[in-house]
Amino acid sequence: MQLTHEHQELYRTTKRFVEEELNPQVPEWEKAGIWPAHEVLKRMGDLGLLGINKPVENGGLGLDYSYQMIFAQALGNCICGGVPMGIGVQTDMATPALARFGSPALRKEYLDPAIRGEMVVSIAVSEASAGSDVASIKTTARREGDDYVINGSKMWITNGTQSDWACMLVNTGEGKPHMNKSLIVVPMDAKGIDRRTKLDKLGMRSSDTAMIFLDNVRVPRRNLIGSEGMGFTIQMMQFQEERLFGAASGIDGLFNLIKETIDYTGQRQAFGQSLLDNQSVHFRLAELRTEVESLKALIYQTTEEYVLGKKAPQEVAMLASMCKLKIGRVSREVTDACLQYWGGQGFMWDNNISRAYRDTRLISIGGGADEVMLGIICKMMNILPGKKKFEARKAAEAAASA
Repeated sequence: MQLTHEHQELYRTTKRFVEEELNPQVPEWEKAGIWPAHEVLKRMGDLGLLGINKPVENGGLGLDYSYQMIFAQALGNCICGGVPMGIGVQTDMATPALARFGSPALRKEYLDPAIRGEMVVSIAVSEASAGSDVASIKTTARREGDDYVINGSKMWITNGTQSDWACMLVNTGEGKPHMNKSLIVVPMDAKGIDRRTKLDKLGMRSSDTAMIFLDNVRVPRRNLIGSEGMGFTIQMMQFQEERLFGAASGIDGLFNLIKETIDYTGQRQAFGQSLLDNQSVHFRLAELRTEVESLKALIYQTTEEYVLGKKAPQEVAMLASMCKLKIGRVSREVTDACLQYWGGQGFMWDNNISRAYRDTRLISIGGGADEVMLGIICKMMNILPGKKKFEARKAAEAAASA
């Protein structure tokens, strides 16, 4: 993928914002267990950073996804994972479906202020008993006049205590689990919503994460995104950008951790020489850098294929799943190896290395666990047992919905 002058300027603008506006505040936000989402996102909206690939008519820049990927990469220079994740929910997890499938009126009411940074948003898919298994969600929305009445609960909702609205996946029918779901914009100040339960997490400490309870919450039916019953399909599409964003936002952070470890081991003396002088150490750091460079190449390739649209959607989905799988595994490998070389200092809570060690562990769980990514890749490679049965079922479902 060729980077233009515009890509480079976007990267510099975003990285400068991260270094000047975010990183100095990270220690405070980590201790507080929350970041000031409205304040930060408003400043980002003023810079035009929240609608890079969103429609111009909604206040976005209308650029292709390669620019969004560069934005995500620059965000990776943040010294914590929680804030970039919260920003990514705003730009790449909760709003893509609305931008593509929402009615003009719905986009004007909810997407425009999200792009300006005047509204904070969440994606509400997971439930306590349905994480990676999206088809198993239990939350329902029944039609009653001009409203949907929603009952259920959502778990692990990023930005959940601060968001103004959520893109929520719910069951709107009794049919097959891949065909009975819908995406609905749910205002978080609606009567019947309880989101006071702020979750205490291992990592991503600066990101507020909530459990949300919904008791007869009434939402106008006009808040439906796309068609009723197409929510699962639309959400699977939305996941592709989420996974690409998550992968791209991890690259620079890993490069920075390796660089910090080189500097530290070059200064740390043990047994008459610096740690870096040990061949096992500098060879290992070279291997880690190679792994991250290889992952970066895969992410760039996937982004290019996604933007050009020359490959079948299934092939791009496979590549995006590979990116998601590898960023989780490479992050675990890099942070574990680097922490080892920092010794006791690396075990201190406020160290960048230990924070990354905690934060990046989520990557192999959230947004689809490693095992789910492997399942998707296997299906695309035609090596999953029961593949023909799977294809027959999907064909029957497609025929039934036609």
